[in-house]
Amino acid sequence: MKRAIPRRAFILSALVLSAGAAAGCSKEKAEATTVAPDAPDHAAATAAAAPTPEPAAGAKPPKGAAMVTIAREQQATWVRNFNPLLPEGSSRFPTVAGIYEPLLIYNTMRHEYTPWLATKHAWSEGNKKLTVTIRSGVKWSDGHPFTARDVSFTFALLRKHPALDLAGIWKFLGGVTAESENVVEFTLKRPYVPGLSYIGHQPIVPEHIWKNVADPVTFPNESPVATGPFTEVRTFQNQVYELGKNPNYWQEGKPAIDGLRFPAYPGNDQVNMALVNGEIDWAGAFVPDIERVFVAKDPAHHHYWFPLVGGTAMLYPNSTKKPFDDVRVRKAISMAIDRAQIVRLAADNYTHGADATGLDDSHEQFRNMKAVEAGDWVRLDVQRANQILDQAGYPRAADGIRTRNGEPLRFEINVVSGWSDWVRAVQIITQNLQSVGIEASMRTYDFSAFHEALQKGTFEMSMGWTTVEPTPYNFYRDLMSAELVKPVGEMSARNWHRFGAREADALFRAFEGATDPAEQRRTLDALQMIFVETAPVIPLFKNPSWGEYSTKRFTGFPTPENPYAKLTPNNPPEYLLVLVELRPR
Repeated sequence: MKRAIPRRAFILSALVLSAGAAAGCSKEKAEATTVAPDAPDHAAATAAAAPTPEPAAGAKPPKGAAMVTIAREQQATWVRNFNPLLPEGSSRFPTVAGIYEPLLIYNTMRHEYTPWLATKHAWSEGNKKLTVTIRSGVKWSDGHPFTARDVSFTFALLRKHPALDLAGIWKFLGGVTAESENVVEFTLKRPYVPGLSYIGHQPIVPEHIWKNVADPVTFPNESPVATGPFTEVRTFQNQVYELGKNPNYWQEGKPAIDGLRFPAYPGNDQVNMALVNGEIDWAGAFVPDIERVFVAKDPAHHHYWFPLVGGTAMLYPNSTKKPFDDVRVRKAISMAIDRAQIVRLAADNYTHGADATGLDDSHEQFRNMKAVEAGDWVRLDVQRANQILDQAGYPRAADGIRTRNGEPLRFEINVVSGWSDWVRAVQIITQNLQSVGIEASMRTYDFSAFHEALQKGTFEMSMGWTTVEPTPYNFYRDLMSAELVKPVGEMSARNWHRFGAREADALFRAFEGATDPAEQRRTLDALQMIFVETAPVIPLFKNPSWGEYSTKRFTGFPTPENPYAKLTPNNPPEYLLVLVELRPR
């Protein structure tokens, strides 16, 4: 399958998100993640010249059962945790969207909400009340009925335990009430139309189980009771776990497969080997020279799709640490980076360098070209970068390394050890920075440790991703809202670099209550200019939405010809749209 990069127009009026009307959600048939910016639309890469690794233990799928083998998370061993209220990297796939489920799913490829545990929603009272109708006939996997009380209970749990409120929902939410068995009313503190995605994507837990949980923040939930298509933990070992289908799933005839299987792969060397050998049915990985390495091995069955709607690969400078609190340094670092070299050598030309707005192609319709032009700091300009550092008071010492008050400009860049495209990108960046007298070194971690450092802000500079949500409002709120800035050491699901732009907060408030598309567009244009002026993070390149699959045993995957959702398994809750469509060949 040839790569396709769709550039579908995003109708501006969709921003209104049915404000002020009885907004029945889109078609019953089958992202933007609100709880999982920790799950990037990126998986590790394999260098073309890497030695051939041995497949992971237990990599071969079982005979007979229609178990889809998925390579998504990369860990040397599995830890049994199915708590959907934690950041997704802390719980096993597909806990937040596949074991548990959200009310709605935003479909990136169709630019619409798909109803899930909710069938419709309506705004009222000047967009300060959101009424959600809950789907009838849904049962938890233990047979208990799912009701509106489970929804109100879940949100009350987030309020009681702020560490679980990963999207900052209670910053704008005033109250949640179950008005009846199938109607939930959300009262907002202020008009907040973009809150639909944060509310809609929240995984819902059963009150009759979780009311007895002493500490939901540390609860591993080893045997989940949920509404999703795959709730039964059939096997859980260090090297492999398997999920069976929910005996009470509410979608008749779904899932059509028996379950999901997850061998442990410590890195993408092993993932790619298993892909080539036909041991994996679905993956979301970077594969270099994929036509030769993967497709050519079995052209009839091996396919892929890499649209540039996977967010943006970013360098996150920790603004609580010097010199990253200085916008001049952030921009100078950016000017020293050769993005064309990164795209060519690290990303295998699957993408191209990001502009200074940081937006990927899912938000192409909203890109402010004046902001793009003003953001010259994403262009390679070593001479100007040196001039800026000179003017900012970072002179070179005798050894050529720049200093500030006698301290050398030296720092580490964090990256996941198995993500070899990003590892290669960091290697290029550290080499690039030598040209401006900065001594940067790469520090690799396994994913869990890497992600914990991101969330707690205990890094100097780090590679990272961005979430893909309905509008650029969500994107910029994640990166610039002072509301989301937490102290170092406290878990933050989104604003990892601890940066807040007070001038942006006023624009966020303006957007939150706006229903006029022209007003929304003006606000988004202004937010892009603030982002370009302040450079809170450093955009590198647009992340392809990595997705590979084999049709040898299963069909039903999204394709460029049938883009009913993103192919990648990396972005919740959208991958849930795919999980319920897979079927044996």
